[in-house]
Amino acid sequence: MWITLLLALLLAPPPALAQAPVAAQVPPDARRGETDALLDALKKADTELAAAGFEAKLRESWLRAGAPVAALLLGKGTRNLRNDADDEALDDFDAALLIDPEYMEAYNRRAMTRATLGDYRGALADIQEVLRREPRHFGALQTLSRLAETRGDFTGALRAWEKVVDLAPHLPGAQERLKTLFKKVQDEEL
Repeated sequence: MWITLLLALLLAPPPALAQAPVAAQVPPDARRGETDALLDALKKADTELAAAGFEAKLRESWLRAGAPVAALLLGKGTRNLRNDADDEALDDFDAALLIDPEYMEAYNRRAMTRATLGDYRGALADIQEVLRREPRHFGALQTLSRLAETRGDFTGALRAWEKVVDLAPHLPGAQERLKTLFKKVQDEEL
């Protein structure tokens, strides 16, 4: 009897995974149509509030694009990031990509984590993977802009941010950052 109990305990999923909701994976064709419609709406949004709503829907859509187990690992990694457990988050994102090597949002989160850890080359490689899959991924472009700024490449930061603004002109804070980067480029040229 104790062997049966031990096997049941060993084979049962960990409590956190057993209780975590599994996001439904959206078929690629439906996801492309959904992404296109949301990106169009984001570009046409006329207020920051409207843009924030479309941004949230896009991010949710990109989260649902991965295999269910990979999405669970992405959620775990995101929680680790919030708790300043960056190395553990990186492990979670690596594992998500082993399960689903096409999971764009796992590359995006890993890029942010690598940048936080100072691995700018790795972050840039991950951003390139995201943009190869979705050139309009404004989150990856935001990270690219921040990386360029960190390296003192204000022209590169501005170019990446201009793409963000082109995709989402009313994204909260987008216009202010554009002005700030433009000023830094002008100051750099003097």
